[in-house]
Amino acid sequence: MRIIAGNAKGIRLKMVPGNHVRPTADRVKESLFSVIGPFFDGGKVLDLFAGTGSLGLEAVSRGMDHVFFVDQSQASLRIAKENAVHCGLADEAQYLRRDARSALKYFGTQGLQFDLIFLDPPYHEGLLEPVLVLLEEKELLSPNGLLVVEHPHNLNLHLPNSSYTVTRELSYGDITITLLEQKGATRA
Repeated sequence: MRIIAGNAKGIRLKMVPGNHVRPTADRVKESLFSVIGPFFDGGKVLDLFAGTGSLGLEAVSRGMDHVFFVDQSQASLRIAKENAVHCGLADEAQYLRRDARSALKYFGTQGLQFDLIFLDPPYHEGLLEPVLVLLEEKELLSPNGLLVVEHPHNLNLHLPNSSYTVTRELSYGDITITLLEQKGATRA
């Protein structure tokens, strides 16, 4: 696993020990970033369920200003921090060890909004839809922001009465990445 493009291109990332973290494969990450924008011109990133921090670090390496890593696992946040330091991106990163829902409530009280949100929860814990609802309730996605949701290919996102709209779905074997935006967004 490595950073694919940008300032930290080619730097190998450490993995979280054990099998509780499911990192996004380099080929999937490369394809995803070619779709969402190979490079960025600033903005804030939220890497929820951060694991190794691979997606957030890739976004900062490609031009986002700052990344917030959230994970309830101390081991995951330690590895994300080590990876940020190793990539020379430590000054652009913050870490929050909390349950995802608690973290989203906290960000809401701080008035934060994110231009890019990576959401890759554990597949079988039923967290995806409650977290999507909370993201929307707390208005954490900026008006022209992008929400990147990784989930099992056989899961259909249920978004009734949502202000989010699916703009694209990317399938990679047994996973799907769904891209969501605010309805009426004008992403460049």
